Amino acid sequence: MYAIIETGGHQYWVIPGETIRVEKLETEDKKTLTFKALWAAEEGKEDSSSQKATVTAEVVRQMRGPKIIVFKKKPKSKYSRKYGHRQSLTEIKITKISLN
Repeated sequence: MYAIIETGGHQYWVIPGETIRVEKLETEDKKTLTFKALWAAEEGKEDSSSQKATVTAEVVRQMRGPKIIVFKKKPKSKYSRKYGHRQSLTEIKITKISLN
């Protein structure tokens, strides 16, 4: 069984037992979350968006992604600028997909 969920402006293809990293969610560790599935399917069956499939997940931890370095330089002048950015992420584990 698998489903497509949307969170943080991104869509994710998920299966039960999978751990994914999504944009930061304002929640605590070990809390259970429920997402509405945009599309879900089981072997031999298919669920459209009109039926209410839901995906249940558990928050594993809050974390930071890898550091991204941005370096700007203008030629023939002494201008250079260096920036760094780390995105805040939430790691969740998909526990159940239910087709209603």
